Amino acid sequence: MRALIFLVLLCLTLSAQGQTIKAPEVKEGEGPYTHLIIRGVTLINGTGAPPIGPVDIVVKQNRIVNIAQVGYPGVPINEARRPKLEAGGKELDCTGMYMMPGFVDMHGHIGGGQAPIAEYVFKLWMAHGITTIREPSAGNGLDWVLDQKAKSAQNKITAPRIYAYTAFGMGAKEPIVTADQARAWVIENKNKGADGIKFFGASPEVMDAAIRKNKELGLRSCTHHAQMTVAQWNVLNSARAGLTSMEHWYGLPEALFTNQTVQNFSLDYNYQNEMHRFGDAGTLWKQAAPPYSDHWNKVMNELLELKFTLDPTFNIYEANRDLHRARRAEWHEDYTLPTLWAFYQPSKISHGSYWHAWGTEQEIQWRENYRLWMAFVNEYKNRGGRVTTGSDSGFIFQLYGFAYIRELELLREAGFHPLEVIRSATLYGAQALGVDKEIGSVEVGKLADFVIVEENPLSNLQTLYGTGAIKLTDDNKVVRAGGVKYTVKDGIIYDAKKLLADVKKIVDEEKRKAGFTLKQPGIK
Repeated sequence: MRALIFLVLLCLTLSAQGQTIKAPEVKEGEGPYTHLIIRGVTLINGTGAPPIGPVDIVVKQNRIVNIAQVGYPGVPINEARRPKLEAGGKELDCTGMYMMPGFVDMHGHIGGGQAPIAEYVFKLWMAHGITTIREPSAGNGLDWVLDQKAKSAQNKITAPRIYAYTAFGMGAKEPIVTADQARAWVIENKNKGADGIKFFGASPEVMDAAIRKNKELGLRSCTHHAQMTVAQWNVLNSARAGLTSMEHWYGLPEALFTNQTVQNFSLDYNYQNEMHRFGDAGTLWKQAAPPYSDHWNKVMNELLELKFTLDPTFNIYEANRDLHRARRAEWHEDYTLPTLWAFYQPSKISHGSYWHAWGTEQEIQWRENYRLWMAFVNEYKNRGGRVTTGSDSGFIFQLYGFAYIRELELLREAGFHPLEVIRSATLYGAQALGVDKEIGSVEVGKLADFVIVEENPLSNLQTLYGTGAIKLTDDNKVVRAGGVKYTVKDGIIYDAKKLLADVKKIVDEEKRKAGFTLKQPGIK
């Protein structure tokens, strides 16, 4: 039975992930240069420090070697103070623009059957400043993901750097039902080159053995504490065993129960019916200990002591509280593939397409669910806990890149200051991956990963969307302001708007081949 449960969970997760077409081996940016100076930016460095500028950022090959303060706002720059460009170098004039570290998406599935063109996914990410992703579960197969990871590291393809986390048990010759089997699989997984493991659940004996062995080997881990096993093993069990991060929020309310030991499932509940699964999930936080109560504080404090990371992925469930908003997002018309749009539609099979009879009552439940969930996440951050930014795009009307920016907005809604939002999107993601010595902030010695924008993102995070934000000019014209201007990864400069235009061409061609016109559900 335990083996059956595990395999059902694994298959549910991976069934939507078909083999994805590899990205073409073409690096479309400019560089890296022996010497690169980005001139005149206002820097938001990702550490939580306030903006400062104008500064010149000096890069040699792929390393930041100088951050030079070259003037004061509103005052002409004294050219004598500026770093000099070496022969053969490149200057990028970004006067008046804002720079942040490259964004880290901690929950980035690379396509699958619903979005089977890797170039499409990669360019949507890069067009939104995402230079690093954690691939949780390697749905296209570990060898496939490692191939794309290597090509990205060599800058043969236009893609973020990739950290490959294998779904626990993937590739096992038989069900893993003992601690010895679990430890053996974890060792084999490391030997294959995985960066970590994503768990969905298993028996306590198996989970404990696998997480502890993974930690002993120096790999990192994340877990979606799925409902089929969470009654036996919640987030506290995982954190105590050495899990480094959790995804979504399953397993956390269960650790906060005081008057029960299992979720208050409807008596006709069937986990295979996703309308049941997600409908009932919308009442889960109300079953947990109330905010700031003794038990609520006790659980939070223990997770803080264990230096545990929360990766909430608020955006991926937002359709549950406002389905109309999610399915009518303006980018669907131009940037959503026909196969992806079809996958989103009400279905008894497609994961996350549980719009069988979703309406006012479910949305009201989920709004309260969000209020309580966000209260925990925000207070966790306030007490020094690490909260990262992940999107889980490709499901539930959430589109790669765009969904990541929506996640930033939702962290803001939860109570994060915009500077805290940027830190979660950059430095904290790098720390969670164990690579903060290399990326995550704009500091001397680190790799040249940057997001450069023309609008102040702290004033309006919506200006980070590829479609920009609506703005009325002084002469009464309605314009679109924003969108990422440049994404710099490994010292290579990419025109973010061109990447987005490339995505539109891919979508237009797929529409042409399929004779597709986007229509809302149920409309002929």
